[in-house]
Amino acid sequence: MVTEQDTVIVTQKFASDEESIYDALLDPKTASKFLFATPTGTMVRAEIDPRVGGHFTFVERRDGKDVLHTGEYLELVRPLRMVFTFSVPEYSSETSIVEINLAHLGEGCELKLINRGVPREFAEKTREGWGGILLKARDVLAG
Repeated sequence: MVTEQDTVIVTQKFASDEESIYDALLDPKTASKFLFATPTGTMVRAEIDPRVGGHFTFVERRDGKDVLHTGEYLELVRPLRMVFTFSVPEYSSETSIVEINLAHLGEGCELKLINRGVPREFAEKTREGWGGILLKARDVLAG
């Protein structure tokens, strides 16, 4: 069965430069503080192989249950763009594609995240999730 799919787009401005944001997304120690981290969960595993064909794995314990977030890097163009597959098997068997583009602003940069192939039933929750992740990333990187 093929599910109806949506594209989710979220943007966030950062005081940090593109290089800092890009590097933070690929550093497991830093990324584990904001990627797929919920206010009540505990990150128990964060692994990143930052190369085209490399994979990432984040596991957060939520209410005693481990939730896996995984994907494969399809494109890495430092410091402006990355594209990767993304799935959360706990909630859906679907795999989506996430594209992150960074653009320099006079002060800092803007990150635009495009998540294609999101099952329609999860589109709003996905938009809220990415929005929260990017706000948390902004706070983590601001110190």
